[in-house]
Amino acid sequence: MILRALNTLTIALGVLPAVVSFPVASTHVQGPRCVATPNSLTPGGWNGATTASPDTPRGRLRLVQDIPLPGPANRFDYQSVDPSARRLFISHMNAGRLVVFDLESSKVVGEVTGVDRVTGVWAVPAHHMVYVSAAGRHEVVGIDDRTLAISARVDGIQFPDGIAYAPVEHKVFVSDESGGTDVVIDARTNTKRSTIELGGEVGNTHYDSVSHCVLVAVQTRNQLVAIDPATEGVVARYDLPGADHPHGFTLDEMGRLAFISCEGNAKLLVVDLRTMKVLSTHKVGDGPDVLAWDAGWRRLYVASESGVVSTFVVDGTMLRPAGEVHAPHAHSVAVDPRTHQVYLPLENVAGRPLLRVMVPGE
Repeated sequence: MILRALNTLTIALGVLPAVVSFPVASTHVQGPRCVATPNSLTPGGWNGATTASPDTPRGRLRLVQDIPLPGPANRFDYQSVDPSARRLFISHMNAGRLVVFDLESSKVVGEVTGVDRVTGVWAVPAHHMVYVSAAGRHEVVGIDDRTLAISARVDGIQFPDGIAYAPVEHKVFVSDESGGTDVVIDARTNTKRSTIELGGEVGNTHYDSVSHCVLVAVQTRNQLVAIDPATEGVVARYDLPGADHPHGFTLDEMGRLAFISCEGNAKLLVVDLRTMKVLSTHKVGDGPDVLAWDAGWRRLYVASESGVVSTFVVDGTMLRPAGEVHAPHAHSVAVDPRTHQVYLPLENVAGRPLLRVMVPGE
């Protein structure tokens, strides 16, 4: 998301980032540790299945329906799918609301207020929680997914944005975009554990279940940074040749690819997580923001501030363009892994917000 305030970062880029920790009780974490070397984010001998079914559609997106959304006609932001509960959580950023959409009935089933300027959102079914970044309050809000009641607030975050969850450690990682950090929250107590200095303005944050690392785009350094969720420390930094202000990204975990969009030059980088080399670069719409990956059908969607949604079909490590969708302010995209339907919240169509539902054509 493009930051809406002017921020001055006075960070000595030549100095290695420190980790600012808050006192916490020591815990023994069982399970795999983060695998990050100077040249790889993939365990040795990794071999994941990445073949799409032969009948996978390879065509352009086509319209299924437009569904009216509640609230004023203003900006939306990130979305999060809970595939087990069959719900889609949509950040209605400038309305200060989280919209709850039922994927089975295709109806809005709730709204949560008190989340001013909501940006990032991530559903964590293991804790019956939905975490949202309420940037207008400088806090992360925890919402009970059963009652839709706010049950936790973690404050002191300058501009909370993207959110990821590390399941083994039960930790939530939050990008503080203008603060230049990732903030770590204990999902069992909903308290802040630490603040990890990243040395630059922060883009999105994702958890990679294969390397067991948390990955962060540091957009003013044109880097992808790996954090060990167990130690809450930076373990590797990877330069991204050809990048200009990388903000959004998503992962093909089984295929070991990272798709990284760059706000500064409207480019999409494909990075091999086995070697950390840029394999290819692709043109997308101006101001690329949110990406969505359909692992089952191996389709990638890149939504841009310019209203262009670029579609790619991934064959091995090759990206093949599968058309574009043009819609006003279509900078947010989500995909249902079960039905493969694509969701675009549009802030103003004939004076009203709506959710555009699309599906790949043959």
